[in-house]
Amino acid sequence: MIRMEWTFQGYGDTELYVREWKPDKDRPKGVLCLIHGMGEHGERYSAYAARLVAAQYVVIAIDQQGHGRSSGPRGHLPSVDDAAAHAALLVEQAAERHPGLPIFLYGHSMGGNIAINCALRLQPAVKALVLSSPWLKLAFTPPRAKVWLGKRLAAIWPGLPQSTGLKGGELYRRGYEEAAHIEGDPLCHSRITVKTFLNLHDSGEWAIANCGQLKVPLLLIHGTADKITSYKASEQVAQQLGEACTFVSWPEGYHELHNDLEAQRFIEVVTNWLNMHTDENKDHAI
Repeated sequence: MIRMEWTFQGYGDTELYVREWKPDKDRPKGVLCLIHGMGEHGERYSAYAARLVAAQYVVIAIDQQGHGRSSGPRGHLPSVDDAAAHAALLVEQAAERHPGLPIFLYGHSMGGNIAINCALRLQPAVKALVLSSPWLKLAFTPPRAKVWLGKRLAAIWPGLPQSTGLKGGELYRRGYEEAAHIEGDPLCHSRITVKTFLNLHDSGEWAIANCGQLKVPLLLIHGTADKITSYKASEQVAQQLGEACTFVSWPEGYHELHNDLEAQRFIEVVTNWLNMHTDENKDHAI
């Protein structure tokens, strides 16, 4: 496996860090552009990427603005539009680096919100979309008073940081040897600004209402025991899209299925679905 890294200039003078993992011998089948979740970074997916590279895929993972090695206040996305545009720029770079290969856009959690908004609003040249545990809605309802206060604070102090309250034990069940822990990871954080929270809330609602406009096939995977993002919201999107969506309901699965107890099986499901869309004349079992 070969690993490379680079940076590029995003919107608002943002410097965005990107890394790529690719096979060192065989020609790849396709390229997966990966958008991570809130408070983490692309390097947390290195073990996951290694599995995909072994299946002959290139994985390109960005650190979103305010995350990882990219610039910006921690946990602050000035707008979902900018974040979606950065995802589209990542797709363009993937196409330039690997001409002729099918490109897939993959988003986890907050990254799932960004990825589906990118696909709906900007329609980048991707073969298909993959979402794992997307933040379309939260699995819990925030207190009305807190949301009311947040809206007023966002108008005068949009970059006000708040704690996400995320704990490692809520993200995945322990037991998978290659799980990437957030504890002790200096590039992980537990901050989100009030404007970012409200923007993601609104863009998630918008994506649910407009998902019927999606132009590419969707693989949507969500664990039924997710304590962070709403399983029911993913189920709603799947119902609206019908045959255009392959919905995989993961019994007892937590939020980070790629780190959860059955992560190896989860990776096989993703890989088999990707193979279906790269080798379209062959039959594959999900």
